[in-house]
Amino acid sequence: MLSRISRIGARLLREAKAETRAGHLISSQGSLYQRHVNRHSAPVVTPVLSLRNVLFSTATSGGPDESSQEKISVTFVNKDGSEKTISVPVGMSMLEAAHENDIELEGACEGSLACSTCHVIVMDVNYYNKLEDPTDEENDMLDLAFGLTETSRLGCQVIAKPELDGLRLALPAATRNFAVDGYVPKPH
Repeated sequence: MLSRISRIGARLLREAKAETRAGHLISSQGSLYQRHVNRHSAPVVTPVLSLRNVLFSTATSGGPDESSQEKISVTFVNKDGSEKTISVPVGMSMLEAAHENDIELEGACEGSLACSTCHVIVMDVNYYNKLEDPTDEENDMLDLAFGLTETSRLGCQVIAKPELDGLRLALPAATRNFAVDGYVPKPH
C-alpha cells in the first residue's frame, strides 16, 4: 500500500510541475489529482497548491513493484575519499537514498529545509546545471553550510531524475550541527 501511495505522490508531483510550467493550475479538471478525488470521494473543492514549499515523501516500502521502478546510479564520495555507488529510485531525494544505504549524510531536520547538515557538493558542473535552481529557502540554509562551494546543494532538495544518472556527490569534511556536535544519526 505504501509503495502505491509513493507512486501516486511521485506522479502527482511530476504532473503538477508539468502543469505549472505550462501555466495551468493543479486544480484543472483534467489533472490526475482531480480524477483520483472524483473516483474515491465525495465532491470537494480542489485547492490550488504552490509547489515552492510542498514536500512529498518518496520513500518506498520495498514491495514487489520496487524492482520495476526506474533507478539512477549515484556515487557518494566520502570525507576520506572512498566512494560508494548506489541505485536511487527516480523521485527520491539524495538524503533519503543516503540514509537507506548507510551513507553518513546527516539530515538533522529530516529534510524540512531547517538546517544545512545534508550539504553535498555536486562534483560535475554539467550535472549541477541539470538540477532545478535552489529556492531562496535552500540558499538561506546553504549560507550556514560548512565548506560551501559553487556547486553546493542540500541533499534533501536534490531529487533523482533520469538525466542525473551517473551523478557524483562529495560529502563535505564537516557539518555544522549546532544541536549535537559529533552525533551520527540513525536512518529513519
